[in-house]
Amino acid sequence: MENIRDKVVIITGASSGIGEATAKLLAQNGAKVVLAARRVERLHAIANEIKQGGGEAVSVKADVVSAEDMQNLAKFTLSMYGRIDVLVNNAGVMPSSRLNELRVEEWDQMIDVNIKGVLYGIAAVLPTMREQQSGHIINLSSTSGYHVSPTSTVYAATKFAVRAISEGLRLEESSTSRIRSTVIAPGLTKTELFDSITSPEVQTIANQLSGKGISPYSIARAIAFAINEPDDTLISEIMVRPTALS
Repeated sequence: MENIRDKVVIITGASSGIGEATAKLLAQNGAKVVLAARRVERLHAIANEIKQGGGEAVSVKADVVSAEDMQNLAKFTLSMYGRIDVLVNNAGVMPSSRLNELRVEEWDQMIDVNIKGVLYGIAAVLPTMREQQSGHIINLSSTSGYHVSPTSTVYAATKFAVRAISEGLRLEESSTSRIRSTVIAPGLTKTELFDSITSPEVQTIANQLSGKGISPYSIARAIAFAINEPDDTLISEIMVRPTALS
């Protein structure tokens, strides 16, 4: 993991799950991690744990639905380290339901966090990466970004959008600015995503599947692999799913 050492990495949604696992794994391999989320106390605890283990980490309260918060996160990182090497756009929500339940506020929330949050993250770091002529933006999609199932329509739509945004970013920036764009698509993973579900039908499904998810460290290792590849090598997409689930 030598190519990870000393890289400055911003991770959104870093207070739990995949974000937390990624921060710890990258820090163990020498990255300087900037943890961003809304839960300040949880962020501080994770950053302190990383530092106690010999890693380098700082935490910043930031909500990805705020373009201003994301700009301030990038500015803070530059003030601390003078550069931004990687952004892991990990924050996401999944209050899935059938369309006929008309949970419009939850649709808005998924669009705001899962799509606008990704775009605001890109907007915050892209000027710096273009100036550096280097950088890596990793966006978390989902297996739902490849396949729509009943109850997942809006969530899947947001994750299809993440794939489109990532591919557009690759086409626009990889050849001229040397900025890499990677999509990581997790399958069922043991995170807090299910906690946002309010639909009784979907909650029943989630409860039935809850024990079959894989560790968030499985996703963190995929992220680390993509970062660790040499700068002339671009990992475009990685899908990681439980062995036992089709």
